[in-house]
Amino acid sequence: MRHGETASNQQGLALGRADVPLNETGRAQAERLAVALRAEPIVAVYTSPLSRAVDTARPIAAAHRLTVQTEPQLSEMDIGELDGLTFTEVRERYPGLLEAWVAAEGPAQPMPGGERLVDVQERTLIAVDSLAERHAGQAVCVVTHNFVILSLIADTLGVDLSGFRRLRHAVAAITTLEVNPDRRRLVRFSDTCHLASVG
Repeated sequence: MRHGETASNQQGLALGRADVPLNETGRAQAERLAVALRAEPIVAVYTSPLSRAVDTARPIAAAHRLTVQTEPQLSEMDIGELDGLTFTEVRERYPGLLEAWVAAEGPAQPMPGGERLVDVQERTLIAVDSLAERHAGQAVCVVTHNFVILSLIADTLGVDLSGFRRLRHAVAAITTLEVNPDRRRLVRFSDTCHLASVG
């Protein structure tokens, strides 16, 4: 699942590795996630080291009497100098960047002072394969970020990474993957039913 809402999400700001905490709505969403997943046979809870993901994971882990385990490869994309900017500010400071980002070559373009989306996808796939091997046949909860999730889903669906913008994943939404040695199957995508009365 994606972490709960932050002030940056609420305000539409670019958000990468900046360690922005959950806002009040995000904390309520984390509690709702824990309730929604209470009956799932989760054996481990992994999260990005960023506080918004860790704080989303904590209620889920507590409901299963588990500890939160951090995995650096699940961190959000490093968007470098774009962190905290509005999209208007990005356009003003980096003319042509957003247009290049959505073009076919966009995923191979590094963010100013940051990383490339192809690198995010590569480390995400390594992390998911590692967790699947470690917990074969078991249910694992992973709390992470937008670009991490979208790059994983694009690969799972066989969508070229440049088409990732066609996918949307809400904050605090649940996505379920079945991971086997030979394939991944998307079971549920960006489910927010558990958030009906939050925010």
